[in-house]
Amino acid sequence: MQIASRPALRAVLIAGVLHGLAGCATRSADVPPLPTDPAAYQGWTCERLFDELDTVQQRAADVAYAVDARAGNNMIALGLGVTVFWPALLAMRPDGPDAAQLAELKGRFEALQQQASAQQCGPPPATMAPQRAASLPVAVGDRLVYDDRQGHGGVAGQRELGLRVTLLRRDGLDFAVDIDGQTVSRAWHQDLAGNVMPDSPASMLRWQRLLRPDLVLGQVLAGELTVSDDLMRRARVRGQVVATGPQQLAGRSFDVAVIELFGDAPPATVGSDGSTRLDGVMAVDRRSGVLLRLELRCANPDFAVRRRLVRVESGAR
Repeated sequence: MQIASRPALRAVLIAGVLHGLAGCATRSADVPPLPTDPAAYQGWTCERLFDELDTVQQRAADVAYAVDARAGNNMIALGLGVTVFWPALLAMRPDGPDAAQLAELKGRFEALQQQASAQQCGPPPATMAPQRAASLPVAVGDRLVYDDRQGHGGVAGQRELGLRVTLLRRDGLDFAVDIDGQTVSRAWHQDLAGNVMPDSPASMLRWQRLLRPDLVLGQVLAGELTVSDDLMRRARVRGQVVATGPQQLAGRSFDVAVIELFGDAPPATVGSDGSTRLDGVMAVDRRSGVLLRLELRCANPDFAVRRRLVRVESGAR
């Protein structure tokens, strides 16, 4: 596993994670597409065309989020995923490099659609391709069991958090949630990078627009943490990948990325002004986005969390 040198302030926390694992702008609607010849995609299988369409839409969503984050509008705080529709970008205001990138993505998207239509591919399947599903470290029916501690030092309560895989979508994973054996009504949905969808349980810490596919050593990230549906109770965070590599954990083989996190969270008292610092470490599997470990330190107990994968209970294969 490669490790980048970092300041000593968080070295102990990172080492602990590694040890555990070893155990007035132009509206987008007005941006004309940069033409792309559909012939460039001739000979591609339908599945390959679908995958490329997913990639293009994800990059477009990333552009929209970056524009929105710089503007501070919270206009797409409810999230955009692989299934984003281009009309969802109408409120964005990309300019300069953002407008150029969006134009290129629009052109590729339209060319891919034309080629898929010419090949009579039909709509993309909702479920994950069998070959890709077989490459993941988890399968439908598996239950991921976490030691989950909330608050400063975990004193607010230790509990067992269970996430049972219910569906492998082409763009993510769905889980049924239980806490100390009690079923939670809302399911947990995440994309393949590991970002949690907004319709997941509001009472659980969620990370949105933070992780990216194919994380590499040194990569810089930015996104949000939230513990409720209140748009004002969100922490803006940045991160950097400080270690990558294969690891055995809970009887499974994972391709791990360790991410150092830092940012600003809302104050503990609702309605108070200002913010409070947040820092910590996250470890995720790069193939599936499955969380392996999360440790956050913050004066706001809502954002002081320790969550560690302790075992995987195999489901029926």
